[in-house]
Amino acid sequence: MKEIKNLLALRFPIGKFEKSALINDLVIQNRLEEITCFPAHLREETKNLREEELNYSYRPNSWSIRQLVHHCADSRMNGFLRTKWMLTEDSTSIKPYFEAKWASLSDSKLASIEDSLSILEGMHKRWVFLLKNLRKDDFKREYIHPEYGKRYSLEEVICLYAWHGKHYLEHVRLAKKYRENWEGLEKK
Repeated sequence: MKEIKNLLALRFPIGKFEKSALINDLVIQNRLEEITCFPAHLREETKNLREEELNYSYRPNSWSIRQLVHHCADSRMNGFLRTKWMLTEDSTSIKPYFEAKWASLSDSKLASIEDSLSILEGMHKRWVFLLKNLRKDDFKREYIHPEYGKRYSLEEVICLYAWHGKHYLEHVRLAKKYRENWEGLEKK
């Protein structure tokens, strides 16, 4: 098995999300472009993978490529709904979801990734259409995340989801590179 010196670097291969000090129209436009392109990039990274390869993971005790793809669809569905609540309710408190538990369900572990890639393509078209047709002050609207006891503005959420897409694309790339199952290797 290949020796991996820094498992944290594998967990956050592009670094942890950091809120931009300045979020302006250009930043929003660039992040929306990244969100727009994400489904096509994920499809490209996963095309022609065999069933066995969909079980590769990017680090010990991590999700498989299959679980990563399904997680991205789950995450984007939640993101879309959170955006809608943010835009239609005042001081809405969102419902968190337990990502790890979702990833352990049979649909995440066994279902075809094509289903989630299709969800991502359709979801992103709707979501980006909505976001590109908002008024400037809509990006300042917020929701409350009860798990963290923190308010998040829509502009911050857009930056977070753009980062999220790049983060998981890199996980898929790492899984393909290391081509390991990691099963049985203890957490470090």
